[in-house]
Amino acid sequence: MAKKILVAIDDSENGKRTADFIAESFSRDNRITLFSVVPDTAALCDMNSPELTPHFLSQQSSFCTLEDQKKNLVSQAQETAKARLVEAGFDEKRIVLKTQLRKKGIARDIVAESQDGYDLLVIGRRGVTGIKEYFLGSISQKVLHLSKDVSVLIVN
Repeated sequence: MAKKILVAIDDSENGKRTADFIAESFSRDNRITLFSVVPDTAALCDMNSPELTPHFLSQQSSFCTLEDQKKNLVSQAQETAKARLVEAGFDEKRIVLKTQLRKKGIARDIVAESQDGYDLLVIGRRGVTGIKEYFLGSISQKVLHLSKDVSVLIVN
């Protein structure tokens, strides 16, 4: 029986490893959603307030350009992951690309999406150092702790 699998993916090396893991380990009849959360900086890019520091105002267009580039990188990563899955034998019609602007936070947004009838949530483990992970946590840790009613698989 086919499962509905949510794969949280970004433009990192972890995203590539996660797509490779899915391609090598899962049945080809599963329905896969490649899901990404991107920052919502449109409000900052459109802001023209005198309260903003002169430094931010002078760098505002550069900042907004960087965010657009990040969105493009995430989109390319999704397309690359999809191509990898299709190459591995998955039906292109059973692979959905979905990008969402950040609402509550990346981990919370991933968990909220997983509540939409998914059987499994797959996410890569971010390669942060132990001390950094202890103090800051990681998206995968937060997803694991926040998830309810869906199994979570963390790809190393």
